[in-house]
Amino acid sequence: MNETTPAEAVHSQITGEHRELLDQVLDKWSLLVLDKLCESPRRFNELRRAIPTVSQKSLTASLRRLERNGMIERVVVDTRPVAVEYRISALGRTLQDLIDALLLWSTTHMVEVQQAREMFDAEHDA
Repeated sequence: MNETTPAEAVHSQITGEHRELLDQVLDKWSLLVLDKLCESPRRFNELRRAIPTVSQKSLTASLRRLERNGMIERVVVDTRPVAVEYRISALGRTLQDLIDALLLWSTTHMVEVQQAREMFDAEHDA
């Protein structure tokens, strides 16, 4: 019988806190925002142009969630007029390799996933 060590048991338990955090930092728009901010700091409108399908309301909500969770920093830039810039934080930067891995995995397996969807739909729509 395979037994897990206490450290492995802790890592294999997905709690409500885990789900809440992952839901907030890896949702549809937050993942794209983090990807863009890993490239460089950006102002709000630069992010909107970089992610043209996101609405202003959704982008604002994602930025607030990411800032609240410590993934990004909101920096007031001393210019005329005053501007706000969003930057990836040190904590947020730790997600970069994970985000890259998720994007690579999805790109690598997209054809297989699409085939599985088509098979499922064909079986269940009949």
